[in-house]
Parts: sequence; C-alpha cells; structure tokens
Amino acid sequence: MADIPSPDPAPIVNAPPVSPPGQSLSMDEVTVRQSTPLDAEAIHALMRPFVSQHLLLSRTEAEIIELTRHGFVAMVGPRCIGFAAIEVYSPKLAELQCLAVHPEAQRLGLGRKLVGHCIERARTLGVMEILAISSSEDFLKSCGFDYSLPDQKKALFCQLRPRNFDDN
Repeated sequence: MADIPSPDPAPIVNAPPVSPPGQSLSMDEVTVRQSTPLDAEAIHALMRPFVSQHLLLSRTEAEIIELTRHGFVAMVGPRCIGFAAIEVYSPKLAELQCLAVHPEAQRLGLGRKLVGHCIERARTLGVMEILAISSSEDFLKSCGFDYSLPDQKKALFCQLRPRNFDDN
C-alpha cells in the first residue's frame, strides 16, 4: 500500500534540520538520483518521524532495500531529504509508495519532482497505470492522478485486520 502523507501534516518531530539556523533550503542545492541499497539506512531515518506520527507505514530495512530498485532519493550533499518509489506489480499496474520529504524541503516542488521521476520510471518500464493510496488528494491530482480512469471501475478495499503503523 502506498503511504503518501498529506501535504500539510503537523510539524514533524525529531527531524534534524537540513539548513543552518537562519538559512532556508534552495532547490539549487538539491539533486535527485536513482536510489541504491546503500541509501536504505538514510531513507529509513528520513521516514522515521513520519512513521512515528502515523503519516507513513513502517517499513523494515529489507523492504526499503527492495523499494530502492525503482526509487529515487533527493540529496543535499550527503544527506537524504526526500524519497519516493514505485512498486511494479505487472505490466498493467505499479504503485507509488513511500513519498517522504523533509519538512524544511516541503513546498519547494521536491515531492512533485520525486513523483515525476517515479512516473517516468514506470513509463520506461512500459507500465500502463500507477495507483497511489493517499490523503494528499490535491497534490496527487496536480501530478496527474485521479480517483479512477475514464470508463474504469473504482478500487475497493476490504480491511482484514486493524492497521498498525508499527507493523513490519
């Protein structure tokens, strides 16, 4: 399941600052690249505050390593400040997962850039559709997502057990 936080979440606690005090982050300082398994620890650290506030589902490091195959990291120097990935289920369907952007880097267009990289990866792989499960309706609509495709049925879910955000 995708777990994309709302674009206006409550302040994230325990997220170390990206910029020195009194300075704001510029997109000129940010590079986006393909993630690798070596990024898993940094991605896990980036996600941790979002998980603790129930904005993202908990992932094991092994799950994150698997997601790096079709994921992208946003970096400021050696520091990971953003991540998003797609999980490819078949040539027909992939899912956008784990979109996380450090609070200081939000509202700079970084989330949109990460989603764009994921969409391009899916397109390159020949995937027909990408789904995203999120509370960020307006953000995802602005990235080209909608509730259903024309002339298609809507996705319905059957919850089999209570959601535990700390599940691994």
